[in-house]
Amino acid sequence: MAQYSALLDHVFVALADPTRRDVVRRLGEGPASVGELAAAFPMTLPSFMKHVRTLEQAGLIHTAKSGRVRTCVLNRERLALVDDWLAEQRTLWHQRTNRLEQLVTEEQP
Repeated sequence: MAQYSALLDHVFVALADPTRRDVVRRLGEGPASVGELAAAFPMTLPSFMKHVRTLEQAGLIHTAKSGRVRTCVLNRERLALVDDWLAEQRTLWHQRTNRLEQLVTEEQP
């Protein structure tokens, strides 16, 4: 998983912001235009576009322009990297806590 470190860093930085997490959550329901997404947030469109660009640079979303409408689509494969990393961490910590439990519950001579 170390080879994915730089990718994960970008993804976690992008997901650190609540606005961007809301955008990812919304795009989990299906594609949406930038205008549709921006309507849910109390900010100007240029400010919202910074969030879109951050998500796009992290590889979490793809955008495509058709005429005057830019549509955003969630990249589920990039989210799978996060899921894989979290599963690895979960396994590691389960092993550690199991070893600690064994150590604590062993009868001392």
